[in-house]
Amino acid sequence: MSEEHKKQLEQQLWNIANTLRGKMNADEFRDYILGFIFYKYLSEKMHLYANRLLAGEDIEEYTQIDEASAEGQCPFKCVSPNRRLNALNKVTI
Repeated sequence: MSEEHKKQLEQQLWNIANTLRGKMNADEFRDYILGFIFYKYLSEKMHLYANRLLAGEDIEEYTQIDEASAEGQCPFKCVSPNRRLNALNKVTI
């Protein structure tokens, strides 16, 4: 990607952000957007963590769990108790 193309893209993104922001103060908008970015970060971390828990089980991807089923109502039931205990022991705060 050329420098000129990057500058055009950056300008276009700023214009879109300004349009979305509307009459909202830039500081307020920053706080609003940072919340979404943080939520996206947590969502990706939970996705990876859930898939790590399911590694070696019948279900390889947590999105494959059918929420309408009895097993899907309590998603940790599809993970063996030993694997749950090991995963909890690895959690750091």
